[in-house]
Amino acid sequence: MKVQHLLTHPVLTTATLATALLTSSASFAEGSHTSGIHSKLSTSQNIEPTFDIVHTKVTTKNSIATFHMSVASQAGTSKPSASGKLAGSSVYSYVWPTSLDSASVGFESNAGILALAVTAHPDFDDTPLYDENADNNPGNDGNIWHSHWVVLQPNEQCGKGALGVVDIPEGTTPKLPKTWPGLPILLDSPGWDPVFNGDIVEVNVAFDDITVFDKTSFDGVTAGLRVNQSVHAPLLCVVNVIDIASGDLSLPGKTNQ
Repeated sequence: MKVQHLLTHPVLTTATLATALLTSSASFAEGSHTSGIHSKLSTSQNIEPTFDIVHTKVTTKNSIATFHMSVASQAGTSKPSASGKLAGSSVYSYVWPTSLDSASVGFESNAGILALAVTAHPDFDDTPLYDENADNNPGNDGNIWHSHWVVLQPNEQCGKGALGVVDIPEGTTPKLPKTWPGLPILLDSPGWDPVFNGDIVEVNVAFDDITVFDKTSFDGVTAGLRVNQSVHAPLLCVVNVIDIASGDLSLPGKTNQ
């Protein structure tokens, strides 16, 4: 699968570790905007500053990959309104599409476009292993920003030229990560906490083999997704690409460059 080809359509609309995940304020200092993909501020009145991408990069140190995105103003301050039901509910997201093989995080090899996503959605919870709001109920935390690995493919049922999270056909048993949340889609809930600081969102992700990033390319996207009204295949579609770091989803970013 040639990732770049799939992403060029203009409509394309988851003790040492603890220390690494507690990002210090120093990581958000002046030097954080070096390298990576630099983007122009949007001139559109329709793009909220909190989703207007300014800078995107992926860096590695030891066994940690850091996914970084900065926006025009106050990252993470806008979330979907609750609809009270799963069908048709909305998801807001900060996304890093990558050229990583989906097998690198526990899915089948070459299953689609592997992306790290930071999402919020008040109408459902897809992180059953974690209690993000610390209220002793792990099933009511969807509205708190959290991370996923998602596998995406073009899906005409999501709209002409649009992407959807890959569905798991009924009766099949594909290879899945240990932290797969049980939904019938290629989505993982690994529990890497996103860190918001002013205009920046970052996620630190541990990898057993950090060398997979040596030749990895990436992009940055802010987008809205929606659960299908029938809550059936396709379950989750990208319905609104808000901003693209590269402008054309060509994945021009190179790790540590």
